[in-house]
Amino acid sequence: MTNEKLLAILTLKKVANLGDSSIKKLIREVGSAEEVLAEKKNNLLKIDGIGAVKVKDLHNPEHRKAAENELRFIEENTINHWVYDQVDYPEKLKHCIDGPVVLFSSGNIDLQHKKILSIVGTRKVTRYGVQFCEELIETLAPINPVIVSGFAYGVDITAQRAAVKHNLQTIGCLAHGLNQIYPKTHKKYVAEIEENGGFFTDFWSTDTFDRKNFLGRNRIIAGLSEATVVIESADKGGSLVTADIANSYNRDVFAVPGRAHDPLSKGCNMLIKTQRAHMLTSAADLIYMLNWELDEKQQPSVQKQLFVELEGDEKKIYNFLNDNGKEVLDIIALQCQIPTFKAASTLLTMELKGVIKPLPGKLFEVV
Repeated sequence: MTNEKLLAILTLKKVANLGDSSIKKLIREVGSAEEVLAEKKNNLLKIDGIGAVKVKDLHNPEHRKAAENELRFIEENTINHWVYDQVDYPEKLKHCIDGPVVLFSSGNIDLQHKKILSIVGTRKVTRYGVQFCEELIETLAPINPVIVSGFAYGVDITAQRAAVKHNLQTIGCLAHGLNQIYPKTHKKYVAEIEENGGFFTDFWSTDTFDRKNFLGRNRIIAGLSEATVVIESADKGGSLVTADIANSYNRDVFAVPGRAHDPLSKGCNMLIKTQRAHMLTSAADLIYMLNWELDEKQQPSVQKQLFVELEGDEKKIYNFLNDNGKEVLDIIALQCQIPTFKAASTLLTMELKGVIKPLPGKLFEVV
């Protein structure tokens, strides 16, 4: 992409009242960002949904000056940029009407052919929340997902540190420019995250940390991934906003249930009760609902072992599948007289042992 194209897009981003969806519409109707800036306002007003308020400030020369300064920052600091109509722009974000027109990144991010999961939650995470988060990511590690979060206190940083521990790519979505880090105490984690992952933001170097930026940051967290997991949340907060955004994008949302009167479980329980989230009690629930399979790079480590030992419910399921062939989870649970949630968890354990494998259509069969 030429610098002129990026400069034109940055200039449009500075226009007051002109959001990402409107910029995309203008470019689609006119042809390019450069042509939008060169077009007469009267012609732009003929485009459906583009009113006088949105283009009133379009030709202000200060916008180009600001864009030139930001472009200089991008070039001097070797900032990666992803424009919405480019092939390498995150695939899931392409389908979000308000996805960023241009996204900035640092580190070594690779989202091609990846399973992507967002994990969010309270900043005041409990010991239970930390344990659940760490165990979830440890169990998911053989599937090799990318873990996305907001790099904030609590659940966010717990998820991202657990991803690093298990050599998973992780992405922190920031509510400010890439020339700073918030919270400052998390600077010590930046290098290890950028080594295998990195950071995304659509905020500029001139945008300092501000709570009003959270909504913009949260749409990126929700938009990047196939599903969003909420681990502990009060009855109000950014995690619930992220869950609502994910629902608006028709993405799966999962919530970890908690005790009825626990303040940090109210948000998750409400999401489940109002059917805005699937209940998540183990990694197996998520794997089953998303129909995820083991990453090809991990297959050799989970091939069927000689003389593998099966216990209890594992023997029941193995014998049933061995006698009856491939079957879906619900039938397996019914015929083996095992609760569905427990059967899902057992199937995952057996898959990791290499004795069964998942098939398209949420079927399972003996290896």
